[in-house]
Amino acid sequence: MNYLDTLIAVADDCPVRSSVVPPVRGGKKTVAVLQYELLRDRPFQLTQEDVLFMSWLMRRPGFEDKTGEEVAALRAAFFAKDQPCLRASPLPKKYGFGLLADAEGRTALCPMESEEYKAALESGSVTVLKAFRSSRG
Repeated sequence: MNYLDTLIAVADDCPVRSSVVPPVRGGKKTVAVLQYELLRDRPFQLTQEDVLFMSWLMRRPGFEDKTGEEVAALRAAFFAKDQPCLRASPLPKKYGFGLLADAEGRTALCPMESEEYKAALESGSVTVLKAFRSSRG
């Protein structure tokens, strides 16, 4: 399920023209905030699967108290069902962050205004996939 040597480019209907840090809403961290923090703090350390699972797990009450075995069982159950990929993440859809995966599937934030983003779009050395649009059209 992980992307390799791939840039998930910002969606065509992304409302921002440069990357914006996702805000906390109602005192709670949203999926966008959790994914942003995971990728900001661990560039090229987490795979798409890690980010999807960890952002889901961290929204569950008491996740900090789970044992390694419990987390492994939850991860297996989580991926037993189809999950949306990072192309559906709010980061490239709403907040202007591309997501760049290396040859081992490890992912990093890639702000749309950065030279790294522009180079990835133009290099031909990575597959470029657009994030899913927020609206039909």
